[in-house]
Amino acid sequence: MEHSQFNGQAWQRNTAAYHQPNRWDWMALPLILGMVFFLAFGASQMTSPYQIGMPLQITLDPLYLPYYLLRTTLRMLTALVLSLIFSFVFAAMAARYRLAEKIMVPALDILQSIPVLSFLTITVTGFIALFPGSLLGVECAAIFAIFTSQAWNMAFSMYQSMRTVPSDLREAARIFHLSAWQRFWRLELPFAMPALLWNMMMSMSGGWFFVVACETITVNNHDIKLPGIGSYIAFAIAEENYVAMGWAIAAMVVGILIYDQLLFRPLIAWANKFKYEQTGDQGGQESWFLTLMRRTNAVKGLTERFISYAERGLAFFRKNYDGTSIMARPGRINPTVERVSDAVIAALVMFACWKITTYIHSEVGWSEVLRVFGYGLITLLRVVIMITLASLVWVPVGVWVGLKPKYAERLQPIAQFLAAFPTNLMFPLVVVLVIHFHLNANIWLTPLMVFGTQWYILFNVIAGASIIPTELSYAADNFGLSGWLRWKRFLLPAIFPSFVTGAITASGGSWNASIVSEFITSGNHVVMATGLGSYIAQVTASGDFPRVALGTSVMCVFVIACNRFIWRKLYAIAEEKMTF
Repeated sequence: MEHSQFNGQAWQRNTAAYHQPNRWDWMALPLILGMVFFLAFGASQMTSPYQIGMPLQITLDPLYLPYYLLRTTLRMLTALVLSLIFSFVFAAMAARYRLAEKIMVPALDILQSIPVLSFLTITVTGFIALFPGSLLGVECAAIFAIFTSQAWNMAFSMYQSMRTVPSDLREAARIFHLSAWQRFWRLELPFAMPALLWNMMMSMSGGWFFVVACETITVNNHDIKLPGIGSYIAFAIAEENYVAMGWAIAAMVVGILIYDQLLFRPLIAWANKFKYEQTGDQGGQESWFLTLMRRTNAVKGLTERFISYAERGLAFFRKNYDGTSIMARPGRINPTVERVSDAVIAALVMFACWKITTYIHSEVGWSEVLRVFGYGLITLLRVVIMITLASLVWVPVGVWVGLKPKYAERLQPIAQFLAAFPTNLMFPLVVVLVIHFHLNANIWLTPLMVFGTQWYILFNVIAGASIIPTELSYAADNFGLSGWLRWKRFLLPAIFPSFVTGAITASGGSWNASIVSEFITSGNHVVMATGLGSYIAQVTASGDFPRVALGTSVMCVFVIACNRFIWRKLYAIAEEKMTF
């Protein structure tokens, strides 16, 4: 009894000593308190009183840029968290349930083809009504718009990873009778984590790409410019203040470096342990911030306690069995139920097509429909050409970077900045060049479509190359694979699933970007190319809702057709023949 009591007291003393602050805690404390303070301050500014029509002053004074940077970064981080939750739910349902996949994957194809501005126009009034008298309603509308620029890429990445989990790991999960909950948290999410983190970085950069549109909102003929980098850039472009544009770019660089060092680099270094391989750890990215956190006592103890409480909270939602019982076996859908559900889905699709067809016929006529489909074919040609060229450039670069973690560590913030660079800042230069040299707008505006979307290919290929098992590389070396044979037999099959994910999101993003790249303005000058994006931009500016609906519907048709007949076929090949 006394011996047991003595051991208990010793354990308590050791635990107390373990959680006592050390010198690393005192080094980490200012960083943690600073982040908490700034995030809390930014959040408090989001809830300030506001009524429609009240002026929100935006100044081009660079002294306000740190405040604008804080507001924009907080919006994007909030949208990133929501996108992560959405990706978990979407991927878990679509990858596991065939009926859900039939509905959710086409729905995601449609959603990624709808312009961000359309989401903003539809939702802003509802959010303002939800929070009357507060700026929070407008903030929620902006966050939701940023969410729509981030979520689809992450959801596709998570879905692709869950569909391509190695067969030996699936077999092990089946042998151990893991429940659906356990398979997700112990197998599927860890396997998907490296690729998901790279896509989170791309999604964060995608938020920067659309931040100008998301922070400049029009409601009831009132222009609302939320304090942020996006509204600062929009104001600078309107005033043609190139010095202010330079200050905005500098602020973006600072912001990207900060969250790269404090968020993404620690996460990438931490996720290296989830790399699927049978040999020992071959090294990876390092993070000074993660190393600092691991050396602390008090901070690490509080983090572990928080994780323990979070696990208990999540345990409330899972089923009350450990996965070893017969209840853990995956269920099968009744064939009759599946056929009925297919019939219901087909009936709903036919009804929706009939309603859209009737509306378009009564409002615009079939000649207009044929003309818009012709514009769609022109834009489709541009998308195919630019995605092909981007793939030829960025697939080799992404493989090279992904196989060399040290280079990836150095190039990571550069790639994030290039992906985040708003195309809007290039519009004045492009307009001047096209007008001055009498260039063909149909040709020279085309690269703008893929400027912000080509990075989806790069980031996904880097993610795919970084998780190639080391033993496969050793095997390729032992077999003497080199040159084109090495690419054909080893590298391309290994990164093919990730490439397809990047190509899908890059293609959908390019269709979306065509709206702003085929019809650009700078001051009193307008340059436009022939295409579906230019058509949608013009009818949107004129407020012609029937033609806006027609253009958006045609764009959805093209995006869904490409995904169904091209990318989904490639997905099937990746799942059947190109997994580890």
